[in-house]
Amino acid sequence: MKILIVKLSAIGDLVHALPAVAAIRRHLPEAHISWVVEQRSAEILRGCDVIDDLIEIDTRSMRGGRVIEDILIDMSKQARLVRQNKYDVAIDMQGLIKSAVIGKIAGAKRRWGFSRSGLREPAGRFLLTDTVKTPPEMHVIRKNLHLAAVAFGFEYDDTRLDFPITAYAGHAAEADAIIERSGDKFAILNPGGGWVTKLWHAEKFGQLADRIYEATGMTSVVATGPNEAELAGRAAAASKSGKLILTEPSLKGFYELAKRAAVYIGGDTGPTHIAVAAAAPVVGIFGPTEWWRNGSLADGDICVERTDIGCRVDCHRRTCDKWICMDISVDEVFAAVMRRIG
Repeated sequence: MKILIVKLSAIGDLVHALPAVAAIRRHLPEAHISWVVEQRSAEILRGCDVIDDLIEIDTRSMRGGRVIEDILIDMSKQARLVRQNKYDVAIDMQGLIKSAVIGKIAGAKRRWGFSRSGLREPAGRFLLTDTVKTPPEMHVIRKNLHLAAVAFGFEYDDTRLDFPITAYAGHAAEADAIIERSGDKFAILNPGGGWVTKLWHAEKFGQLADRIYEATGMTSVVATGPNEAELAGRAAAASKSGKLILTEPSLKGFYELAKRAAVYIGGDTGPTHIAVAAAAPVVGIFGPTEWWRNGSLADGDICVERTDIGCRVDCHRRTCDKWICMDISVDEVFAAVMRRIG
């Protein structure tokens, strides 16, 4: 059987899909599994041992602002990429019109996805041949598992969550170099995030680093991604103790680092989900999105969030003139950190 997984981005969404794809591999060990992904997010999946082919595309290249002839050439090239195998089944875990189109272009005979209420863009339903209804308040990892289980007719244990991320010696060496600076026992702080509304104030991360050092003697590693140096700098400037180091590891270097962390603190962003996959003890700081949907399913992990404001319900705003959901004190987060590390 030839299977196409359609989950394009972002980093956290790809991590959330891994347990479902790992379950498909366990139940269909002889299947040929391909995964189509946006090139900009593909690094986390490269080398993954539960998939046979990683098909990297760039849908941004097909957007406006360019000569129409060039766009059509790109579309043709990328259509050939996803049509290279005669797929029996496509599993659309993205829920967008473009992801449904990819399953159709790939020529899959059966195209499974979520029912209309579970799609981010309901019009994509018309390009699916089969749909699966999931409870509205189900964690996204379990939604993906449920979709895969119904499509392929297997039972699954939703407490068994495998995250087959493949890192190499160079990534471990990257983590080693950071730990040489921090010491063996360290906290990871991540002030970054894809939406400004998901960000806890960078200065509070610096103050949190001071509290962690005073209580435990641990140095904090401030790990940020591209274009987040300003946030890291603000965190460092707010620290009185100076017991924090600034780093910008690769995704898999970060994964190796998170495996060895005493605790990780961050918002709803890709590195948080990678830290969960690495089995780091996690403290999440969530505002416009939901921990019950996107957060860690590991026993002991903690979410710090505002439960006293009604505007958080189904918010998902990328801009906000109030932004009170992330008005959370350093004391609250520090208390959660101390509970998590025991």
